[in-house]
Amino acid sequence: MKQVIHVIRKAEVEKQYISMLNLELDYELATLYDAMSQSDADQKKKSKQRLKEIHAELEKYEAFKAN
Repeated sequence: MKQVIHVIRKAEVEKQYISMLNLELDYELATLYDAMSQSDADQKKKSKQRLKEIHAELEKYEAFKAN
């Protein structure tokens, strides 16, 4: 029974983590759009870097999930 509860909790945590990453992705895309609209090169660079980090986290999760 403990194992079933552990698996369910793990699945819930994973869903929350992916939801958080998706929200952060949306926010960073909006920030990048604003930076592009205002020709803010520094913020564009920061946003692009953060988007790369989020993308890497999502890829890492998908690779882990596939195994």
